[in-house]
Amino acid sequence: MNMPQSFGTAMGFSLSDTLLMAALPSLSQNSSHLHTSEDSIIYLAPTADTNKCWPIRPTLRNELDTFSVHFYVFFGPNISIPPDRAAVFAVNLMPVLDSGGVLNMELKLNMSTLKGANLTVFGCLNHGMPLFLRENTSLKCESVAGFFLSVNTSTNITKLRIPYPQTGTWYLSLPRTGTGPRVQCSNVTAEVYMRAYLTPCINDCGTYGQCKLLRTNNYLYAACECKAGWDGWGCTDNSEAYSYSFQLLSTLLLCLSNLMFVPPVAIAIRSHYLLEASVYIFTMFFSTFYHACDQPGIVVFCIMEYDVLQFCDFLGSLMSVWVTVIAMARLKSIIKQILYLLGAMSLSMALQLDRHGLWNLLGPSLFALGIMAVAWTVRTIRRRRCYPPTWKRWVFFLFPGTMIATSAVALYAFVETEENYFYIHSIWHMLIAGSVGFLLPPRAKPDAKVTPLKRRRGCGYQLCVNEHEELGLVDPGIISINSICTS
Repeated sequence: MNMPQSFGTAMGFSLSDTLLMAALPSLSQNSSHLHTSEDSIIYLAPTADTNKCWPIRPTLRNELDTFSVHFYVFFGPNISIPPDRAAVFAVNLMPVLDSGGVLNMELKLNMSTLKGANLTVFGCLNHGMPLFLRENTSLKCESVAGFFLSVNTSTNITKLRIPYPQTGTWYLSLPRTGTGPRVQCSNVTAEVYMRAYLTPCINDCGTYGQCKLLRTNNYLYAACECKAGWDGWGCTDNSEAYSYSFQLLSTLLLCLSNLMFVPPVAIAIRSHYLLEASVYIFTMFFSTFYHACDQPGIVVFCIMEYDVLQFCDFLGSLMSVWVTVIAMARLKSIIKQILYLLGAMSLSMALQLDRHGLWNLLGPSLFALGIMAVAWTVRTIRRRRCYPPTWKRWVFFLFPGTMIATSAVALYAFVETEENYFYIHSIWHMLIAGSVGFLLPPRAKPDAKVTPLKRRRGCGYQLCVNEHEELGLVDPGIISINSICTS
């Protein structure tokens, strides 16, 4: 895997690499060069002299989470590097479990232990086998596809990050060189703080990114999803980043475009569509604050959790379309209320399944249009004339509203992208709100009421009651019957 220059030297193999790798089996087979101590620390001698051995110190693995592992050095994290030999450490990366993250290596030179010496500690991190830098040798870290690190008195901290590292054993070799004005370098033991760990993403993708776990076939890996024009492995490249003024403009545009729902709310209240007006107010409120919380940059304002705001915004948008089309059908009150309730429950279920699906918008809209078409057809057949009956309703309201709504759906489905989201989605808000103002039907005519003076004529039994008997004034056997009959 080729790595960017910002994370280390690009991998490559030369003739010296081949010779070194070919010599590795013979090195491991020679018993005079390989020794194992009682505490499981491996000592590897670069020469035939077994008295000059460099210990390979293992690390302790501590798994915290997915692609989150810390490697601890025994008797560390401060490492003493003597002047006569290098310190070598082994970091073992597990297959599949560790290859989808980022390997981080940090070195910090302890300045208090130098005693005024001008000293440099070199480091080479390479895969598969350790590298020993000795005097009078031409073998370099780059020649074995390693990553070079160094700390000195002027720069005492260095960091290395390797995205998606190769699994297996990585070796860190730390030799040192240098001279001092007062103390000879050979008498100084350098002390270095070493930290090795795995993370899912680099610096958690920073302010302008979000670290996400992704899966391709059976391979799980982590990656940064950068926003606001930022780029790079850790969303640190601001060459094409959005400015603060642009972020503020896009936020205001997405939020204030929801004010186009104010005219439909006023029309609905004036036409006594109070339930529909409440849905429009709900949509306007949550769409405004959802987009204020959804911004990728630093111009962000959240009054609730992001997931709650997103759900309410999507539900309000779909319910606005649903109640408008059902209101256009002019159904009976009880049927309309049942459809409103069933629509709210069905849309909630659909949004839980897939909030970004196109059919979450088209499905309920087409179903509501079917109900409206059936209601209009039945009414047309009964009246034997086209419904709605006036041509002004078709020309000045239905046709413009239909064209505006169709344009909004086309923009949402085929034009809107991540690059033009700010202004295309704002246009979507205005078009949807505008279409509602045109398509919402006028106020229904009141039903004819029966006046109290009018009495309905019909067949039925009559109950005759003696007025004097009911009042208990006289004996019913003496007085004559004077009845009052009521139906």
